[in-house]
Amino acid sequence: MKATIVCLLAVYSIVVYGFVRKEPGLTIQEISVKAPFVIPKIKVPDFSKCKRLSINDFGAVQGDKAKTSQAIAKAIDQASKQGGGVVVIPEGEWLTGKIHLKSNVALHLDKGAVLLFSENPDDYLPAVHTTWEGLECYNYSPLIYAYGCKNIAITGEGELKAKLDVWQKWYARPKSHMESIKRLYNLAWNRTPVEQRQMVNDTAHLRPQFIQFNRSENILIEGISITNSPFWTIHPYLCKNVVIRKIKVYAHGHNNDGVDPEMSQNVLIENCLFDQGDDAIAIKSGRNPEGWRLKTPSKNIVIRNCTVKNGHQLVAIGSELSGGIENVFVDSCRVVDGAKLNHLLFIKTNERMGGYVHNIHMTNVAAGKIDLGVLGIETDVLYQWRTLVPTYERRLTPIKDVFLDNVTATDVRFISRILGQKELPVENISLKRVVVSKVEDKKQIHENVLRASVLN
Repeated sequence: MKATIVCLLAVYSIVVYGFVRKEPGLTIQEISVKAPFVIPKIKVPDFSKCKRLSINDFGAVQGDKAKTSQAIAKAIDQASKQGGGVVVIPEGEWLTGKIHLKSNVALHLDKGAVLLFSENPDDYLPAVHTTWEGLECYNYSPLIYAYGCKNIAITGEGELKAKLDVWQKWYARPKSHMESIKRLYNLAWNRTPVEQRQMVNDTAHLRPQFIQFNRSENILIEGISITNSPFWTIHPYLCKNVVIRKIKVYAHGHNNDGVDPEMSQNVLIENCLFDQGDDAIAIKSGRNPEGWRLKTPSKNIVIRNCTVKNGHQLVAIGSELSGGIENVFVDSCRVVDGAKLNHLLFIKTNERMGGYVHNIHMTNVAAGKIDLGVLGIETDVLYQWRTLVPTYERRLTPIKDVFLDNVTATDVRFISRILGQKELPVENISLKRVVVSKVEDKKQIHENVLRASVLN
């Protein structure tokens, strides 16, 4: 009996060892990033030696949403169970519902592949733990979603595309919608458990993000194109180690930011093209009690070599920033001449946010005409919340250490407009070699600012 057990163990060891040698599988790469602050090496998964699983082998059928959705889910499940795998979307258009990634899985779109996401809200149920404008809740699943995952990726030369037939009808904000987000705000303010903040109903119409990675780490998005989005396009939320590179985003609906890192750390966004109906990149960290409760700043974020064709801002910071935002470096980016843009850098907050903003750098950025200015800092940006709910608690936002160097534009209304507060002035702003061809108003419009230097 003992000899038999030993023999079986020996065979098992050979099989396991042989499998490891044959399929080395998932590995982790570390990326060093230069910045004006210390940033840890960013870890990203490398799936190049992992097994590829075509959705064709799991029953996917072009034009059949149910079969394709099931096939993708089955392939993801198998890839995760085997410790690492690449789920391949072949050439052609594939209609699908929601996709939920799992740890150690890459979703790869071959050249010519299009994943077309249904516009039917029922395809994004049951509700999941997600967010709406900085407030946690249970809402429709993002089109691609990962919660609590590690080592995940979306790669390839294909396209992710959202059908907008229903979502665009939800862009409107009628009274019923406004009452629903007011209810959510008050639930968050009262620290109601997130499980009880159920927002899927006929009146809220809270559109889901296209891609949300929630409480996940070691994330790579590379090479793909994204067309249309119900809401924010790419939303890393409470994530660590995120690399987004060589992607193209086109989304011109309401609230169609390109990338929204929120309460996320060690993030690299590089060599991307953005054509947005809202901000190209908006860095956030929770709204009011949510940011105070989770106490996780967005920090160590590098944005480099990106191009913006359209958008409200190249980079926005806020207005949801109650958890704090620090260590942001924007370098060697370009705004296409003729693009519709309000600012290159816009920092926005209000008397309810609290949080903080400091150590923000922008260098080597070139733009054509800008509708407003190069730098904007405003401390009274409340949007719809101004009349929806009162100020339950007043917390101002310290803003300091903002540095711009070697930034050019053609026509602007102003170079910098900084509207601080008497009680808490904005501090230490440096504009060095910020050159514009034409200024329609004043070069600098500064209120309640301490230590602002302008050197051309």
